[in-house]
Amino acid sequence: MTATTRIPTAGTGVGCAPTPIPGQAVRIRTRTYLVESVQPSPGTGTLIRLACLDDDAQGQSLEAVWELELDPEILDRKAWQSIGKRGFDNPPHFSAFIHTLRWNCVTATDPRLFQAPFRAGIRLDAHQLEPLRKALLLPRVNLFIADDVGLGKTIEAALIASELLLRRRVREILVACPPSMVPQWKDELEARFGLTFEVLDRAYLERIRQERGYGVNRWTTFPRFLISHKLLIDETYTGPLRDWLDNPRPGSLLILDEAHHAAPSSGAKYAIDSRITRANTILGMGFTFDDTDKNGVANPLALMRELIAKNPRNADRIFPYLGGEEVSDDPQHSHDRYVIQFADFPLRRVEMGCSWASADAKKREAWLRAGVVPLD
Repeated sequence: MTATTRIPTAGTGVGCAPTPIPGQAVRIRTRTYLVESVQPSPGTGTLIRLACLDDDAQGQSLEAVWELELDPEILDRKAWQSIGKRGFDNPPHFSAFIHTLRWNCVTATDPRLFQAPFRAGIRLDAHQLEPLRKALLLPRVNLFIADDVGLGKTIEAALIASELLLRRRVREILVACPPSMVPQWKDELEARFGLTFEVLDRAYLERIRQERGYGVNRWTTFPRFLISHKLLIDETYTGPLRDWLDNPRPGSLLILDEAHHAAPSSGAKYAIDSRITRANTILGMGFTFDDTDKNGVANPLALMRELIAKNPRNADRIFPYLGGEEVSDDPQHSHDRYVIQFADFPLRRVEMGCSWASADAKKREAWLRAGVVPLD
């Protein structure tokens, strides 16, 4: 007895459905596809080339033999016949549907249309939309919001962040604020804008180490973080942050609340440096590397490469230097300069007639700022 295999011919296969034509929508393998081409092949069936229409696999191609598919179905006829059976919507209801589609489909090419204000649970004031309008007109969002107390600077910054997320212009957001404001920022962003932020602190750091190990960069574990100003001067947090940003990281947004804390001292009689500005003070242009320096004070980049070649560990203490020139003149904030970051390392130890252990906090701070400490 000899076994034979029967190849079904067009229209006689398992599904027994008529052969589709290009442009029709079909349903096979639990998905909806658009027929792009049909190629009859006598003796083997009809080869059809399809493109998926489902949201989670849109555009994916598929080739199949129509007669060999289980229960294939052409959707066009049934779908068109069912239109209008349940009547039509009244004009106001249909108009609301059309407007909703327009708001949801707004593109990044039209800065005049806003999405974030209509998706937020807030009472809008006209002045709060002005920063958002200006932000969408900029090729690179770089704003300084300095409204009076109580006029909603937090709301204005959150509107910009939410709008940029909706337009896919940013992927990661970092909000830096005073320690006392961290809970307020977290509650406002989550309750009014539906944005979940993780508070990057010691508790979060310990939890991530337990879940993912010590080697993981905690900045890569979530797209949106809140951090206090106090931790911005801690190398434990800022070191991995620099690695994550990759100077600069495309699609990242920084919101610096109470930005005056980071403003450098002007040297006036009543100007006072904050801990943040002290942590970012350049001790002298001789500690920078810059081939564009016309004053001849900065060192050439060749010397920087030579230092790194002699000892690769030197690269851990040399960072790109972004100043007012790069921020104001270059929309990409590209850098040509580098600076040596000494952290809390003293420049030299000398005999000062006193010891580090016997000095108070104010004197120790003055020594570190000057870069000279006692021998102990």
